[in-house]
Amino acid sequence: MDAGPLIGLLDGDDQWHEWSRQTLTVLDESLATTETATAEAFHRLRNLRPALQELTIMLAEGRVVLLPVLAEHPRRIGELLAKYPLMDAGDATLVVLSEQCPAAKLITVDDDFRRYRRFRSQGIPLVMPEQA
Repeated sequence: MDAGPLIGLLDGDDQWHEWSRQTLTVLDESLATTETATAEAFHRLRNLRPALQELTIMLAEGRVVLLPVLAEHPRRIGELLAKYPLMDAGDATLVVLSEQCPAAKLITVDDDFRRYRRFRSQGIPLVMPEQA
């Protein structure tokens, strides 16, 4: 999962709040993401203390699981950042996570993931709003 849906779930004023709530609350399993994407969510939610508290609870309860992609795959992340000059590190970690879990779908509101390729040429399976 990307930071966007997580932010949307926790911030009632976010443009993706309703989509994120509907999409994420029906899932009956833990959501995997990266420490980098989660750090982005923490940063963007920094002024919403109840949202930060809920995010820490989600992590403590295992509803959101952090995977250490940046620490384990720095060269691949570097390749992606070189290939896509506008890509940020959080997005790169999610592309690598998609390579590590090829059957999983990436939940995102970021249209850039339609352009990114995993395994150098393969599209990433996505769950995202239709208008994104």
